[in-house]
Amino acid sequence: MSEQVRFLLDESELPTHWYNIVADLPTPPPPPLHPGTHQPVGPDDLAALFPPELIAQEVSAQRYIEIPEPVREVYRQYRPSPLVRARRWERALGTRARIYYKYEGVSPAGSHKTNTSVPQVYYNSLHGTTRLTTETGAGQWGTALAYACSLFGLECEVWQVGASFDGKPQRRTLIEVFGGTVHRSPSTLTEFGRTLAQDHPGSLGIAISEAVEVAAGDPATKYALGSVLNHVLLHQTVIGEEALKQLALAGEDGADLVIGCAGGGSNLAGLTFPFLREKLAGTSSPRLLAVEPASCPSLTRGEYRYDFGDTGGMTPLMKMYTLGHDFVPSPIHAGGLRYHAMAPLVSHVVAEGLLEATALAQSECFDAALQFARTEGIVPAPESAHALAQARREADAGGEQVIVVGLSGHGLLELGAYHSYLTGGLSDDPLSDEALATALAGVVTL
Repeated sequence: MSEQVRFLLDESELPTHWYNIVADLPTPPPPPLHPGTHQPVGPDDLAALFPPELIAQEVSAQRYIEIPEPVREVYRQYRPSPLVRARRWERALGTRARIYYKYEGVSPAGSHKTNTSVPQVYYNSLHGTTRLTTETGAGQWGTALAYACSLFGLECEVWQVGASFDGKPQRRTLIEVFGGTVHRSPSTLTEFGRTLAQDHPGSLGIAISEAVEVAAGDPATKYALGSVLNHVLLHQTVIGEEALKQLALAGEDGADLVIGCAGGGSNLAGLTFPFLREKLAGTSSPRLLAVEPASCPSLTRGEYRYDFGDTGGMTPLMKMYTLGHDFVPSPIHAGGLRYHAMAPLVSHVVAEGLLEATALAQSECFDAALQFARTEGIVPAPESAHALAQARREADAGGEQVIVVGLSGHGLLELGAYHSYLTGGLSDDPLSDEALATALAGVVTL
């Protein structure tokens, strides 16, 4: 048997519905609150930013939501994505564990982000929206949204976190290839951006504020978010739904451990929530594990409190594990994991004890990524490297277990980061207690 075995589903087995974990949670998640009244947010409060279908999905408790055929048509370009048995990596690790990775780097954008950019743009196209604004960290989300906008004829305007804009020029070029316009954040184009120094390294919270400000000021423009919100996590569940079918195809009864990297939480939720459904139903009992960077450890060192999703305080207050909306992470190479908080639904399942979390330094993650690349032939995105590093730890612990890892994207546009690691230019920057206390001091007290 080949050392690397791919388990591929037929196009006819592409999921027809997204899975909504809210329907099966033992306790309902806390609602988002209006920043002024501190009362639960209603659909009208979101209408300036999102089309009605996405608002309905955001507040839905319906277990399954049908995927529109125009969205499935685009999904068929790259879905179902492969589940791969990492036999060469297993041999290099000397482990008895059976390790599978669910590979999302086959999408046009090279990551899982296309799973939600396509439905978001599709729904907006139904209501006369001509432009979408958004933020992006490392650039995967901006790329995915620009690609989806090109398919449905919308303009795409992206505010890219300053540190990534400066350090990842190839990422903004790819966004432009797909027709998007990219601005360094903070920028002089917004009132909020002009309050900050133009050499500021930026953060996802700042970029969100700028994109929201522009969208709120133009009736023909809406805002699109690449992670955190319920409807975004919903769209990503095609990952886990496929993985469950593919494990069965591989002859496995299920997984003992499912691992995903965690920044805002969308790829993690997309992989783990279908497994959590089976766990809650009593049909299996996998451990579910989120891995975040030690320099931006919202789940492992943040507080579970209501906070803004952006730095400027323009979004609703959401109950989530947060480091404080003023927190500016160090410019680690995993730009997609540099968010000050975690998705409310992910935060809720962690608070309920249904999902574990750990944090790793980036040097260990790049070391694991190199080993993976040299055995499996895929250069992982720096974000995905966090999940791989934890999988290596778990495999080294011994035992004949089935481990499923979310490989959320490839790192072929992140070779500058790999060069830094290979030449000794990469440093770990753990979050100090003093910096954490300062950031949390600005969180709203309710």
